[in-house]
Amino acid sequence: MSTFNNKVRPDLQTICEWIKPGSRVLDLGCGDGTLLAMLKKERDVNGYGLEIEISNIVKCVNANVNVIQADLNAGLSDFDDNTFSYVIMTQALQAVERPDRLLNDMLRIGSEGIVTFPNFGHIRSRLQLFFGGHMPVTKTLPSKWFNTQNIHLCTLQDFETLCADNKIKIVQRTVVDHNHRSSFLMKLFPNLFGEVAIYRIQRK
Repeated sequence: MSTFNNKVRPDLQTICEWIKPGSRVLDLGCGDGTLLAMLKKERDVNGYGLEIEISNIVKCVNANVNVIQADLNAGLSDFDDNTFSYVIMTQALQAVERPDRLLNDMLRIGSEGIVTFPNFGHIRSRLQLFFGGHMPVTKTLPSKWFNTQNIHLCTLQDFETLCADNKIKIVQRTVVDHNHRSSFLMKLFPNLFGEVAIYRIQRK
């Protein structure tokens, strides 16, 4: 029986359910270490995080989470091939300089990758662009165009095309709203109604 805390984001719960117990995990842009702490507790993983912000690194250390200060834009060349069972990146794909290179690097050092990102193809974003003529501001994309960290926004279709072009296999996909809930419409039209995408990927 799962012992997940109800206050934990459901997308992180989904990721936790995808991880096999006892795995070796690397979390890219691990933030305050919430996911790694949960994986250690629920899945007994051997986990490490990469994070650039000092304040988050301090939180990781205080939470007894293994963390290394690193800039994802510098790549993962410090890690050998097939070092990890899973390499995870939540809500950071759209903020790195070369998502394509980072995805390939993830699958070089890990047997499987797990990626989450906001879906720019969501109907609310489309309507703001069409009727308002301006870059969308939504609950999953709350920043203005001039102060956002998101430099490579994409849709589910964009991401899946990138995977196909790079010979990356999509093992599993789920989409949720900003509260990380799913619905029938999201399952039927994921690129239109899904606000946050969650993917499991492998090298073909």
